[in-house]
Amino acid sequence: MTRPLADLMRPQIIDEIVGQTNLLGENGIIHRMIENGNLSNLILWGPPGCGKTTIARALAKSVDMDFVPMSAVFSGTADIKKSMDAARMNRDLGRGTLLFIDEIHRFNKTQQDTLLPYLEDGTVTFIGATTENPSFNLNNALLSRCHIGVLKPLSTEDLLTLIKRAEKFLSKKLPLDNDAKIHLAQMSDGDARFLLNTVEFISGAKFKKNMTPDELDSAIQKRAPMSDKSGDEHYNLISAVHKSLRSSDTDAALYWVARMMTSGQDPRYILRRLTRFAMEDVGLADPQAMQIALAAWQIYERMGSPEGDIALTELVIYLATAPKSISAYKAQTASYAFAKQTSNSVPPKNILNAPTKMMKNLGYGDGYVYDPETESGCSGQNCFPDDMERKSFYKPIERGFEREIKKRFDYWNSFRKK
Repeated sequence: MTRPLADLMRPQIIDEIVGQTNLLGENGIIHRMIENGNLSNLILWGPPGCGKTTIARALAKSVDMDFVPMSAVFSGTADIKKSMDAARMNRDLGRGTLLFIDEIHRFNKTQQDTLLPYLEDGTVTFIGATTENPSFNLNNALLSRCHIGVLKPLSTEDLLTLIKRAEKFLSKKLPLDNDAKIHLAQMSDGDARFLLNTVEFISGAKFKKNMTPDELDSAIQKRAPMSDKSGDEHYNLISAVHKSLRSSDTDAALYWVARMMTSGQDPRYILRRLTRFAMEDVGLADPQAMQIALAAWQIYERMGSPEGDIALTELVIYLATAPKSISAYKAQTASYAFAKQTSNSVPPKNILNAPTKMMKNLGYGDGYVYDPETESGCSGQNCFPDDMERKSFYKPIERGFEREIKKRFDYWNSFRKK
């Protein structure tokens, strides 16, 4: 074959595309565009191998438009203008042009802005493809002129359908038993291109018998775990870790941390975020969580991987099973906000030191009570500015160790009320 199998088998019309029913189904935005016979500018956002380019090509064919592909990796402003000149000539002849730009997020602001007048006057219908979140990587001006189509990784069932299509296209059965075919679909992780490239290799190799899943693993290189250390996948995974911990879903938290670790994420970054979680989300409901987080971080710094990995795992389990309280975090937020509003208020004189005679004469320290010497250990004296009404920032909850803190807190406050 002079072209890769994935390219040879690329669907030519929308109805042949597998998956993405949220866009291509009866109520999907792309289905409605085709029904109306009028395409709108579109950004297709999804992981590799989910069908972005295929959908764009099929759309152009569905409405009989010239398809002009471009890659943001290799193209620049001059290429855009050249394509636009050709599109204008096309328009004068009564034909429409669909401009498809792959990896559109790689265009800088100037290059993205170059597209705007041509989208505005309808010189082209534009479809951009990106694996990155458009909200973070595309100009607002470009986004405002486009619909966003979110593509999902293909399901195991979708990929098994592609295996059957490949066998029919090649006119031969793959040397895989049923379990191995399912295993191949699962290890492709929603990526049709990876699946078909693997099918192409397997079909061309001379295996003597049908392989089992273990034999398939031995015969081919496994798909590398998705590792995006600074983009969407990175933040999606750490968000999943945080939300699972907050939900006290221990097993899910372990899974998402394992996903980060096996995809090459920096364990120190994970430990830093877990330490923040111990302070912010567990808080005073379990004050030991912070110390355990710091200890796990220190153990990993000293021992590294794989020995330090168990410390990370124990920390995840501890945080997931710990009671949660954001009372301290809310107290910090409220007190900081109020402090900014009242930055000129001075402390009351009763809690000010008077190291000099002049300061004593000015009333510094007058009325101060040394609380530890009182019978209850609390005098109830006011420590807010004299001209300020008392504020309540910290509101402990009836959960975990904070239940005990609340008892103390209410006890001290009872003296101030008197």
